[in-house]
Amino acid sequence: MNTGHERSRTRAVLLPLLLGVALAAGFLLGARLGGTGEGGPALFDARRNNPGTKLQRVLDLVEQQYVDTVQEGKLVDDVLQYMLQQLDPHSYYISAEELSAAEEPLEGSFMGIGVEFSIQRDTIVVVATIDGGPSAALGIRAGDRLVHADTVSLVGVGVTNELVMKTLRGPAGTKVTVGVVRNGQKPFDVTITRGPIPINSLAVALLDDDSTGYVKLSRFARTTYDEFLKATADLKAQGMKRLVLDLRGNGGGYLNAAIGICEELLPSGSEIVYTQGRSSPRQDFKADGNGTLVDMPLAVLIDESSASASEIVAGAVQDNDRGIIVGRRSFGKGLVQEQINLRDNSAVRLTTARYYTPSGRCIQRPYGHGIAYDDDLEARYLHGEMVNVDSIRLDSSEAYTTLKGRTVYGGGGIMPDLFVPADTTDNSTYLSELFFSGSINRYAFDVADAQRSSLARYGSPERFNAEYRITPAQMEGLAVVARELGVAYDPAGAKLSAELIAIRLKAGIARNIWGDGGFYRVLLGSDRIYGSSKEALHNGMP
Repeated sequence: MNTGHERSRTRAVLLPLLLGVALAAGFLLGARLGGTGEGGPALFDARRNNPGTKLQRVLDLVEQQYVDTVQEGKLVDDVLQYMLQQLDPHSYYISAEELSAAEEPLEGSFMGIGVEFSIQRDTIVVVATIDGGPSAALGIRAGDRLVHADTVSLVGVGVTNELVMKTLRGPAGTKVTVGVVRNGQKPFDVTITRGPIPINSLAVALLDDDSTGYVKLSRFARTTYDEFLKATADLKAQGMKRLVLDLRGNGGGYLNAAIGICEELLPSGSEIVYTQGRSSPRQDFKADGNGTLVDMPLAVLIDESSASASEIVAGAVQDNDRGIIVGRRSFGKGLVQEQINLRDNSAVRLTTARYYTPSGRCIQRPYGHGIAYDDDLEARYLHGEMVNVDSIRLDSSEAYTTLKGRTVYGGGGIMPDLFVPADTTDNSTYLSELFFSGSINRYAFDVADAQRSSLARYGSPERFNAEYRITPAQMEGLAVVARELGVAYDPAGAKLSAELIAIRLKAGIARNIWGDGGFYRVLLGSDRIYGSSKEALHNGMP
């Protein structure tokens, strides 16, 4: 899912593969031609024993002779999914029902009323309105409770994210009347006309006191390049002198978006990536020379969840010796998927090529032949590579050289230039339970909701971060909320992780007042990978 839907090229490259898929799943065409009603022997007639005919015949037999009624469409979907997943970890089938939801984050928008919300104590609470969206224009604001949408109640134990999405989203131009409760007063109705709502792939862009710009991308979507261009232009106008691009946790997306980012960072003619497959001739992508950041000191942050398009950017920066890669070894997803839409609005995402970095490294880590692909990250952790650089297994047979002759390694993923281990010294089971139970998020909301006016007087997340302190009473309040959510108090764990808990709680409060900008402003102050990248840039690395 990394190509940006280049339809014409996709069809030309994949026509033989598409025909193969159509044959293997011939029953999708609904054909029942030549059926004779014959029994078992006909199934093994040598003249008909090709893969497509065999599947067709089995489906016919199930339809005609199976003891119970069968949902034929679901059976076909299951067969297609199983068949494609035997090829590699990233080829798969998407049903018509799932396709829209699967594409939405990468397409960059949906139709709705334009609010970010959370469900707090069985009530829908607005966390923020989206700039330019219908709700912001009508004065909906953070802290408002949404109690109904038309005749559908949004209060009570039956309220789910799915219910909210179903009732608030809809075609552009349609209207929904939403009941709003503000500051505990009497409910009032607001009629909102649904419209396009952007799904931003840029989580945050901010400038530190030392003129370091920080940009975090959560995915590579259709709008990513434009978002990145605007954010970096704004940071340069504010005085940015160096850039930290955070791709941690970014699972990838469109190839075109990654190439666009690289073109802003790399000098003219620099190799970005090339793709090659059995039926896909080698295709090279190079920087066009129009980049606005080619002279900006650069660090790229990655971790074990950075994949695909993230690895393309990190690999291009590393192989061209353009900046420093900081963090931990990336995921290792270097297979190119082309999406082929089928007639019933379902789709196939089929691997057609591999990505290679400019030095010739294949990004993809090994799979198949008994390799526990899905368990690889856990294996890395157990082996110790998350905390000790000496525990990382590098394949000497996969050695390559960068533009300036530095040695880098293939075999899966991007190994950073500057390794920063995961900090486990103050982690505890209690901290994990607070995270996964939602206790920190709920209590952070409670604090922010009760103190919105006084917190807003800080004026900015920078001042809030510098002056606000989490109190012992708030730590006790968090423990009370956690117990309500089934998390037993652990004195030893609470003491060990006290600093981390306080930081996360403070960041959560900031998010409820200033959105993601407030959240990251607090977290970055204790972020070891970010701190290491800034130190490296100040010291002239690379």
